[in-house]
Amino acid sequence: MKVAIQSVNFNINQDLVQFIEKKVNNLEKFHDHTLGAEVYLKVQSTSDKENKMADIKIKLPGVELVAKKQSKTFEEAVSNCTDSLKRQLVKRKEKLRA
Repeated sequence: MKVAIQSVNFNINQDLVQFIEKKVNNLEKFHDHTLGAEVYLKVQSTSDKENKMADIKIKLPGVELVAKKQSKTFEEAVSNCTDSLKRQLVKRKEKLRA
């Protein structure tokens, strides 16, 4: 699956890119017709510790699934997003089968 990654207000390192690609590519197991994914990473300029945001969009034929999470680290935010998207993909696949 093609994964497009964009970072806002910071420079992304290669380790984080590999982590994101691994997590997002694992979502392909849950739905056969994934067309691609877009990942947006942002750093909020607040004094709050949970200032890292991840926004992941999975493109399927005719629909887009979205998950947005905010956390202390990008890794945690991406993991939370992929967990949410996994549930959405399973639910969508079950609806298609019925």
